[in-house]
Amino acid sequence: MTQDILTHVESGVMTITLNRLARKNSVTTTMYAALADAIAQARDDAAVRVAVIQGHETVFSAGNDIGDFLDQPPAGPAEERPVFRFMHGLATFPKPVIAAVCGPAVGIGTTLLFHCDLVYAGDNAAFSMPFVNLGICPEFGSTLLVPQMFGYHRAAEALMLGEPFMAEAALEAGLVNRVLPPTEANGYANGVARKLAAKPSSSLAETKRLMKKGQQQLVQQQIQEEGAIFTRMLREPAAREAFGAFMDKRKPDFSKL
Repeated sequence: MTQDILTHVESGVMTITLNRLARKNSVTTTMYAALADAIAQARDDAAVRVAVIQGHETVFSAGNDIGDFLDQPPAGPAEERPVFRFMHGLATFPKPVIAAVCGPAVGIGTTLLFHCDLVYAGDNAAFSMPFVNLGICPEFGSTLLVPQMFGYHRAAEALMLGEPFMAEAALEAGLVNRVLPPTEANGYANGVARKLAAKPSSSLAETKRLMKKGQQQLVQQQIQEEGAIFTRMLREPAAREAFGAFMDKRKPDFSKL
């Protein structure tokens, strides 16, 4: 497993740490594969009762590594891609999963949170879903889950403008359970995970299953549709202009698109 993703199991809790701080925890294809493997291991290992996903106190994730993304564009059946395996594994994870988020949480760094059961944020957390700004569409079921949680108008603001919103706004919208000093968020999340690990695992699993029962099929359908549209839009002029501008460090020009 890549050292950019670290896993540690203790007291029934698997802690999965994004560990690519020099690149702001931007996620590569190799990292998605490691995340998918970690989630699968946590699901199948009876000794793991709770999972925690965390970054550093200064940054959760800057989203996809654009250079890696352009070097290895999506190819082959969607279900075999590392990002899809991770997304599907997290969305269907039967045990409690907690996220600790500090600093920037961009793109996938925010959308994965909608599939977590509890989210604790540092007061420096900044969430953003800038898919439209990249000439593509949102992913990971967010076009279904964000309106459900935020309400349509706030979801439209978050998904259409793609601008960052801070921890207190995320708390008000229901994405975050509690806001803490950044130095305390990871520890707090792991403390809550240990509390959950001490509870009956069957009761937790059934409670989670029943709460999600009404939306599981809809979420999977939405992920499939988003994925197909996302892949198509990557080949279109708006995305080519957005990614080209990013690599050239200039402002994109969508005036003719």
